[in-house]
Amino acid sequence: MSLFAPSACPRLVVKIGSALLVDAAGGVRRAWLEGIAADIAARKRAGQQIAVVSSGAIALGARRLGLPKGGRASLEDAQAAAAVGQIALSQVWAEVLAGEGITAAQILVTLDDLEDRRRYLNASATLERLLSLGVVPVLNENDSVATAEIRFGDNDRLAARVAQAAGAQGVVLLSDIDGLYDRNPALPGAIHIARVEKIDAAIEGMADRGSASGMGSGGMVSKIAAARIANAAGAHLAIASGRVGHPLAATARHTLFVAEKSAPARKAWLAGGLTARGIIHVDAGAARALVKGASLLAAGAMRIEGQFARGDLLAIAGPDGVLARGLSEYDSDDALRLVGTRNAAHAAILGYAPRAALVHRDHMALV
Repeated sequence: MSLFAPSACPRLVVKIGSALLVDAAGGVRRAWLEGIAADIAARKRAGQQIAVVSSGAIALGARRLGLPKGGRASLEDAQAAAAVGQIALSQVWAEVLAGEGITAAQILVTLDDLEDRRRYLNASATLERLLSLGVVPVLNENDSVATAEIRFGDNDRLAARVAQAAGAQGVVLLSDIDGLYDRNPALPGAIHIARVEKIDAAIEGMADRGSASGMGSGGMVSKIAAARIANAAGAHLAIASGRVGHPLAATARHTLFVAEKSAPARKAWLAGGLTARGIIHVDAGAARALVKGASLLAAGAMRIEGQFARGDLLAIAGPDGVLARGLSEYDSDDALRLVGTRNAAHAAILGYAPRAALVHRDHMALV
């Protein structure tokens, strides 16, 4: 699978980390970015559609405002830095892409924009139209208004969600590292992992939580989380080094996370959800039934966490952790009354005609 071959990957999302775009003094690495623009132009001429998820606003704004810790000393500093830096970031992208004869578009999103189903579909339609017009959308999290509760916190997972919304077949995370290693790559004997067919506990255990530059917000943990989201939506994901010239044209070493068979769009959106309103804990028997495609019945539920309304996204956890996400058929008060009970008793408990399941299989996706 080549993420750079239009025949195999007609639509590609490229994420660029802060450490690549911004130098240690807080200035734009203009020559490097012009190389990226040239790579994008070459991909477009080959017939590939490209969307970019670009970090860098906070780092650029922090320099202009003289803020400590790269603008990340507090949420308020990050919001102020993002507001100032986003203008500079958008301007430089428009300029370097225009130099290649490409029109750029800016899209700023918050977590809720891609977690709320209606807003997600609106974002998807906007991306579809821009790409069909030959425009390169440049996306970033709207850090000037996002709070700790409603933000992605890293652009790795944002890129995976954007790929899902755009119907992309591939994601490239350009970073300060050339992929996944079996341990921190700074340690002696660290082995590079070229291909990951399945993300399991062993793969997650290899993740290093640090960001080598200290400038960005995502380490290997966020990249593996992004790979899980992208793969569930049928998109392959590569982690590649941007510490080279023209990284999208190079065949440098990288780690490829191979996608599963693409899930239906609604199921993929559910599986990629990051903000669950509550958790339903189920017993081992219910967990086995869910894996086989069953709905979640109240009899298999053991306890419930959180306050939620009917239609809210929930996580479903078995003895070994979260195994599915789905939309609740009940609000939390009624769901609590039904925990551990058989369907035949539900009408008497609730006083109204019950629904068949706490979470129906048509509105559930395994993770």
